[in-house]
Amino acid sequence: MNLLQGTLDLLVLKALVFGPRHGYAVARWVRETSDGTIDVEEGALYTSLHRMERRGWLESEWGVSENNRRARYYSLTTAGRRQLGEEISLWTRYAAAVSRIVQAQEAVA
Repeated sequence: MNLLQGTLDLLVLKALVFGPRHGYAVARWVRETSDGTIDVEEGALYTSLHRMERRGWLESEWGVSENNRRARYYSLTTAGRRQLGEEISLWTRYAAAVSRIVQAQEAVA
């Protein structure tokens, strides 16, 4: 399933609220948590991670992955946690509005 514009940052921030992860682990968490419905493209994921790091929402450091490979681990900053709260609030309002629209039984005058 293709992601709506602006959703990827929310998903990445949420994946990192549980602790540092490397990019592949973020993508895997999103895929598994969505029961395979959402598959994050690698290019979009790393663009998102780098953009959020520039904005100060994430910080990163090199580490070793579970496959014994060198990997960059990303974690939330205080600003990133604050942004996650804002993103969740916006998404919740948006999803509720879309739900009202698709469940509408009559035209609004």
